[in-house]
Amino acid sequence: MLRLTQIDRYLFRQLFAALLASTAGLVALIWLTQSLRFIDLVVNRGLSLLVFFHLTGLLIPGFVAVILPITTYVVVQFVYMRLAGDRELTVMRAAGLSAFALSRPALMLALLVAAFCAWLDIWVVPASSAAFREEQFRIRNRIAAFLLQDGVFTPVSDDLTVYVRRRDPDGTLHGVLIDDARQKNAHATIIARRGRLLPSREAPRVLLLDGTRQELDHQTGRLNILTFAQNVIELSSTHSTAERLRDATEMAMGELLHPDPAVVPERDRGKLLVEAHRRLTAPLTAISFALVALVAVLRGAFQRHGGILRPLIAVLVIVSLLALGLMVSNIAARLPVLIPLIWVHAIAPGVIGALWLFTPDALSARRMPARGGMLAARGGGG
Repeated sequence: MLRLTQIDRYLFRQLFAALLASTAGLVALIWLTQSLRFIDLVVNRGLSLLVFFHLTGLLIPGFVAVILPITTYVVVQFVYMRLAGDRELTVMRAAGLSAFALSRPALMLALLVAAFCAWLDIWVVPASSAAFREEQFRIRNRIAAFLLQDGVFTPVSDDLTVYVRRRDPDGTLHGVLIDDARQKNAHATIIARRGRLLPSREAPRVLLLDGTRQELDHQTGRLNILTFAQNVIELSSTHSTAERLRDATEMAMGELLHPDPAVVPERDRGKLLVEAHRRLTAPLTAISFALVALVAVLRGAFQRHGGILRPLIAVLVIVSLLALGLMVSNIAARLPVLIPLIWVHAIAPGVIGALWLFTPDALSARRMPARGGMLAARGGGG
């Protein structure tokens, strides 16, 4: 059983507190920038603040899972550099602590972060992403009923615009015009004398009375005109809202590893496999990034002129690893045979960092008894 020394607890407390503060600050900043996209729903479209915070709050688990490995690297390098600047690492080294003993609190923190990120990536983020997209889909479809204003052309979506000349207090619409381009080959313009919004759990609908539907057939160029007494139109971004296309980020691990051939086309299965392996390997990058930071600070930490160069190189290494991870994922999505490179990218930096950091200590520990024996032999011979 691993026993924690007082120095381990001292270093771990500093690392853990810095990680909480930095992660919370970055998550708040990213949440603020991303939530600005939905401010229009509150200011101009009557969305309540409670629904706004619920909708944007569903994004937070994804933010945390992405930035935790990065903040782990930043915290480990910052805390150990501060300890080196205050000569605390010098004192610990003089007390006989090896590089592994000094790295142990950071490695414990990295393991905890990796476990937490695995929980987020495999279970929490897919569920929150699915809930976010479902809520966003529902709001965009149902909020159309509250957008209609007298004498204003209201864009319900990019391909659907509604105009109402007058709206009575009882909800009756007068002079309704709908420009419907949701079917690319059949652009329609609908004009009705009167109308009324119909309540619906899915998309809002409008009942049109005494109107005409003018539809342009792009293949033949003919204008077809249909007169109707009643017609029901859905005010949504698509004609059918019963089925919503799901993204790979919403799917469970079983769906990603074993997709349904009837639902997922062959060309998209590589993307699903890449997403599955990304979820499994992303937590491991926290350990690799922490080891990169430890190598930058502890490897040759007592060189007088090496205090700035190594951290700068470590930053370049982390940036390169992040860019390389995106490139490997994009290539593997097209060539699934390269999916093992995702694991290599996540694990290799940590293995190299561990060998670089801890192997010299093991070698020196083996050489010290040999040197002691040679000195004793020489003393005895004299």
